[in-house]
Amino acid sequence: MNIAYIDTSVLTAIAFDEPGAEECASSLDKFTHLVSSNLLEAEIRAAFKREHLEFQESTIADIEWILPNRTLTPEFSEILQAGYLRGADLAHVATALYFFPQRGSLAFATLDARQSSIAKELGFPVPLENIVE
Repeated sequence: MNIAYIDTSVLTAIAFDEPGAEECASSLDKFTHLVSSNLLEAEIRAAFKREHLEFQESTIADIEWILPNRTLTPEFSEILQAGYLRGADLAHVATALYFFPQRGSLAFATLDARQSSIAKELGFPVPLENIVE
């Protein structure tokens, strides 16, 4: 099974046809499963509203949701030992750690340079590192 955790930055780039969107979409097509925190849904819906665009359910249709059944305190602590991330970025990486503590088999797809660096340091493959901003 080939799984990628998808951060909002990637989905936003694809949805709004930002630079690198084609490469992001092509990279994600290589995975059999895309997973994310439901925080992604809140962030992408807010982005559509900010841009005065109508949200399309198809934007998130292929994503499987990770819904932790406990606090992510251990994951937050481990990540913050590796470096600083803003709240939403921290929540995404923590959710990925919660879902797949083995790390090496779960890719972390992001376009955020700091988040990419921390995810890589924690042992996640980072498939979009060549187009990270």
